[in-house]
Amino acid sequence: MQENYLAKWLNNELTEEELATFKKSAEYASYEKIAKASNKLKAPEFDQNKAWEQLKDKTKTNRASKVVVLNPFKNFLRVAAVIAILLTGSYFFLNSLDQTYESQLAQQTELVLPDNSEIVLNAASKVSFSEKKWDKKRAVALDGEAFFKVAKGKKFTVTTSSGKIAVLGTQFNVKNRDGLFTVSCFEGLVSVTYNSKEIKLPAGNSFTVINGNVSKGTAQRNGQPSWLNKESSFTSTPLEYVLAEFERQFNIKVETQNINTNKLFTGTFSNSDINLALKSISTPTQIRFKLGKEKVLFYDENTP
Repeated sequence: MQENYLAKWLNNELTEEELATFKKSAEYASYEKIAKASNKLKAPEFDQNKAWEQLKDKTKTNRASKVVVLNPFKNFLRVAAVIAILLTGSYFFLNSLDQTYESQLAQQTELVLPDNSEIVLNAASKVSFSEKKWDKKRAVALDGEAFFKVAKGKKFTVTTSSGKIAVLGTQFNVKNRDGLFTVSCFEGLVSVTYNSKEIKLPAGNSFTVINGNVSKGTAQRNGQPSWLNKESSFTSTPLEYVLAEFERQFNIKVETQNINTNKLFTGTFSNSDINLALKSISTPTQIRFKLGKEKVLFYDENTP
């Protein structure tokens, strides 16, 4: 009943009799205080026109900032510029790379350079040079062994990890293996730089470094290295280098047991007949061998 009285009282709909009854209730005093406090509260003034203008200004600001940040044409130009730079850089980078040619185990590779100079790579060897810059600089880098037949012209250089060779037009052989560096001149004149010292090699001479020990020898004038004729020749060379060459020429694993691989070897073995090669190595060194499908074991003849 009092809830109905409260609603009617707030709407001024109570009759005099109902109002008298409502005023006698315990809750009336609290309702009357709340009503008096509410009457003192005022809602903030609201200017409709001013609010609309503020809303339009805010919308313009947001639109302006979006245009600056997300301009699609400017972004396209930035992306296009980056792509152009990358393409240009890639073109010059790729064109500055050296060409590399490599021979595999038990294989020889022949190639002709831009000036018609010729290179023959022995087994497991690699050479690289810049074809784009060849007219300005005739230079190659060698890892392994190669025979060079150089056309006459500007200075021709061969760089290895052991030394540098320079010529104008000649025929020569370079071997650069682990601990072994040999240059043999067959025609013309070769300049070898080793440990910052220059050595002149006329035709018929060779220069060898084995484990840091330097020696000079002979080479066949107007000849060529034996490996071009399918043979490997050695003069006072430690056996370890002989066996390593055998391994490269026949693409077979070499193992040793109770033999002195520092023993010097002078001789020749075939690069095409493995059985003949084994005998050519084992007979003068007085060692034995056991040939398997994928490896060969060299061992001392006194090994039980």
